[in-house]
Amino acid sequence: MLNIIDMRGQEATYAHLRRTLPRGQVDITSTQELVAPIVADIRQRGAAAALEYGEKFDHVRPSALKVPQEVVDKALADLKPEVEAALKAAISRVRTVHAAQKPQATSVKLADGAVVREEFLPVKRVGLYVPGGNAVYPSSVIMNVVPAQEAGVEKLVVASPPQADCGGWPHPTILAACALLGVDEVWAVGGAQAVALLAYGDDEADCEPVDMITGPGNVFVTAAKRLVRGVVGIDAEAGPTEIAIIADDTANPVFVAYDLISQAEHDVMAASVLITDSPDLAEAVNREIAARFSVTLNADRVAEALTGQQSGIVLVDSLSQAIDVANAYAAEHLEIHTANANAVAAQIHNAGAVFVGEHAPVPLGDYAAGSNHVLPTSGSAAYAAGLSTHTFLKPVHFIEYDAQALADIAEAVITLADEERLPAHGEAIKARLENR
Repeated sequence: MLNIIDMRGQEATYAHLRRTLPRGQVDITSTQELVAPIVADIRQRGAAAALEYGEKFDHVRPSALKVPQEVVDKALADLKPEVEAALKAAISRVRTVHAAQKPQATSVKLADGAVVREEFLPVKRVGLYVPGGNAVYPSSVIMNVVPAQEAGVEKLVVASPPQADCGGWPHPTILAACALLGVDEVWAVGGAQAVALLAYGDDEADCEPVDMITGPGNVFVTAAKRLVRGVVGIDAEAGPTEIAIIADDTANPVFVAYDLISQAEHDVMAASVLITDSPDLAEAVNREIAARFSVTLNADRVAEALTGQQSGIVLVDSLSQAIDVANAYAAEHLEIHTANANAVAAQIHNAGAVFVGEHAPVPLGDYAAGSNHVLPTSGSAAYAAGLSTHTFLKPVHFIEYDAQALADIAEAVITLADEERLPAHGEAIKARLENR
């Protein structure tokens, strides 16, 4: 089912690899033209406009934008015990990992009376977007809320699309996850209209704007995040999900096939890429995919994703070349199924998250490995990181100098100010020296 891209015998440069490797084409720029009027309207009319767009796109209008607490509480009370236990297990592991990420403040003494401290201060209010549509994502509630809480964010609001078959509220499992995490503000709004309302707020509707918006979404959500960037901070412009797998002839083709299928069921634009130096493995994996994908719940979606231009099998000459290909591709998720997976992992520097060995599949990370599943896509893992406690923290410098410490460095400051033709900078220093 997967197209074969044969790169054997080629000395491909980094630039050539980035042009040649399969990649989904998502045009955020053209989508912005569709989304911009929505964002502008909500900036002017607030919650009323957001509810109108929700009725148009989600085919339901909730009785209120803010989900009543009793609806959230009922969702938790009605949750199946096994689902509640699974959510709690995931929350515990994700919290343990993200609690350990919080950096320590530093204090550097440069001279007597000259100290620069760096402290990490949390963003005050954060909007966390949880998508609806093809699937239900309580795991995205966990992955967004937990790191924000561990960073010390004071106020959290979760926005998720209203569902026609759920009384106009977000899906009950989404609401139950919010309840388990202590989130007391949930908005029944999705898509671009949710992003715009989070950014601009509405005083009359008691919808306070946020300082940062995080969380995955479709192309319209991504376009809206690009439009409000600068008004608020955003985590990233998330594209369709990706998995790349480096595998040699020791890999289990059934495991590889299932892992490629698992990401393909997210979206018809999802990318599943196998990188291998074994033609026999490539053939076996293709055979196993063809035999197994049709029995999945989302078989049609899987088939479209796996046969799309964004998916494929890349044949290479060696494991070394496979590593080069993986680093050029910069996958959101990278699995390593090789004889010495740890040694291969040590040579990876471009990936959102690296899953080492056949017993660490991406679905583990999607739910309960403890790592975060909100990760950079579309090659942005070459320069960007996934969601973490760090996302919600601002490093701030505190500069403390006494009179003597200032005098000791004054000449250098004045000289540089004069050199830059900003003499008032130097005068501000001289004034203090004259008044000692």
